[in-house]
Amino acid sequence: MIETWSQGAADANMPESMLVQTLARVRRHPWWLARARLALAVLRAQGIMPPALVFDIGCGWGVNLQALEQAGYRATGLDISRQILALLDRPNRRLVEVDLNQPPPAARELCAGALLLDVIEHLDDDRGTLQRIAPLVQPGGTLVVSVPALPELFSEFDQIQGHRRRYLPETLRAAFKDSGFTVQKIFWWGGWMVPVLRRMRQKTVRQNQTTPKTYADYLRLPPWPAPLLMWGLYAWEHRLALREKLSQGTSLFAVARRDP
Repeated sequence: MIETWSQGAADANMPESMLVQTLARVRRHPWWLARARLALAVLRAQGIMPPALVFDIGCGWGVNLQALEQAGYRATGLDISRQILALLDRPNRRLVEVDLNQPPPAARELCAGALLLDVIEHLDDDRGTLQRIAPLVQPGGTLVVSVPALPELFSEFDQIQGHRRRYLPETLRAAFKDSGFTVQKIFWWGGWMVPVLRRMRQKTVRQNQTTPKTYADYLRLPPWPAPLLMWGLYAWEHRLALREKLSQGTSLFAVARRDP
């Protein structure tokens, strides 16, 4: 079932056609699956256990939503794209069309936890977005945010997706100022990918006159057994990230508590 809270221009944040066209590829990609696994581990570490109500805000392709449902959470997916929500729709699944640039209506039930994974970098006003999300989370509840990290890695890959920025720990923390959330911790993820993205950016700069790549081009996995190696690297890094043992990464995670 799809409920409508507010409507906006999905293409202003991320091309809607790109979401639809890459659905199948993203849902089996190691990066998205590893990120969902990490996010659920963060929820559990914060004491948010099934069958707690969790909002997946900016649910996109539904990878996190499916992981939440399989783990036994009562999950609700929120997104601005009506087209992607229609593809995710099925009986007994709750979906909400919402524009995060607008204040949401008062929720009938506040969530114990919320995921906001790789969303605020698509929006001009990241702090305002966090302020608008706060009333959806119960006091003392947990918000898990992830963002692309290291501004020097900003490339065509970011531009294609509609990214406004990449973050450092201090700029991510600053986005939470006066938001209604208190940051508990910020940690890196994707350390092994930093040199990969640096090479990708350098190659893009050198080939600036060639035909621009599509998002699907960037999602193409290398030949087997490279995907298996990726799975192994994500699994190895999972515990290190949770223990805040990484000194850099292509992503940052913030864990924040809703103020009383």
